[in-house]
Amino acid sequence: MSDHPYERYAKQVLFAPIGPQGQARIASSTVAIIGVGALGTVIAGQLCRAGVGRIKLIDRDFVELSNLQRQMLFDEQDARRRLPKAIAAAEKLRAINSEIALEPLVADVSANNIEEMVAGAQLVLDGTDNLETRFLINDACVKAGIPWIYGGALAASGMTMTIVPGKTPCLRCLIDQPPPPGSLPSCDTQGVLAAITGVIGSIESAEALRLLVGLEPKQTIVFVDLWQRDFSAATLERRPDCPTCGAGDYEYLAGARTSWTTVLCGRNAVQIIPPAGQHAPLEDLQARLSRVGRVSNNGFLLNLEVEGREIVIFPDGRAIIRGTTDEAEARTLYARYIGA
Repeated sequence: MSDHPYERYAKQVLFAPIGPQGQARIASSTVAIIGVGALGTVIAGQLCRAGVGRIKLIDRDFVELSNLQRQMLFDEQDARRRLPKAIAAAEKLRAINSEIALEPLVADVSANNIEEMVAGAQLVLDGTDNLETRFLINDACVKAGIPWIYGGALAASGMTMTIVPGKTPCLRCLIDQPPPPGSLPSCDTQGVLAAITGVIGSIESAEALRLLVGLEPKQTIVFVDLWQRDFSAATLERRPDCPTCGAGDYEYLAGARTSWTTVLCGRNAVQIIPPAGQHAPLEDLQARLSRVGRVSNNGFLLNLEVEGREIVIFPDGRAIIRGTTDEAEARTLYARYIGA
């Protein structure tokens, strides 16, 4: 390797808005990526190659064969080894750039640990797959004054927005209340193209570099529909009555608005109870979930058999995941098939 400090990043340093000074800022930065799946692997790969000094990789899941279509850092060996995504991603990234620090954390992000996980980061990036975790990220980052970048993708569409506490609207300014469990489609019922996760992840990565070199954020949300080749943006305003950035009421961080899980003794099952006031439309769920597994509905509860597990869903959004005592796995299955 050359002794020149920027040879690895030569083409990036030549880009005038970054330059040597911006590259030095990037190298001294710490970012946390929450969720190392389709979006997270794109973001992690690009920020690793860009020379971000320290990257925290946070994910609760492991690599499966079905991930390989869109989760860019993984391969068949990772799936055969059932490696945790954070660990597999760190292995790949170390081979790409040995000069940066990588911190893989295999953990289920919750109100109990998120503040510790984002501590010390100049920026948090969203690679998650459910609104509950995103509201939790929003609470933690707004409270700590840490910028974060929201991103989501489904089918061939996606969106992203940059949130800088005190300067831009936060996620609760955009989405005040979470929708009922099961009311939103997911990539496990609607599918997702790798191309859209690549585009949204790349926009998140570019926004990350803009913030790290000291540029001001734009108060917009970007929408992309790749199938229709449509790109648009909308300007957002901060809401004075926003419960998070307006009133400083961190409901999700306090645990008041997050789901609650418990292992059911002697039943090889985990129960998940969503926030109060949530309802799961069983007929709608049946129509949607019949595409991914065996479903039955007796009018009182819905039963889904998928991935070797049995998920029993009640009208109030409560679910019992049978066949596991792993709370993180149960939360993953709930997010995947029922939603936040």
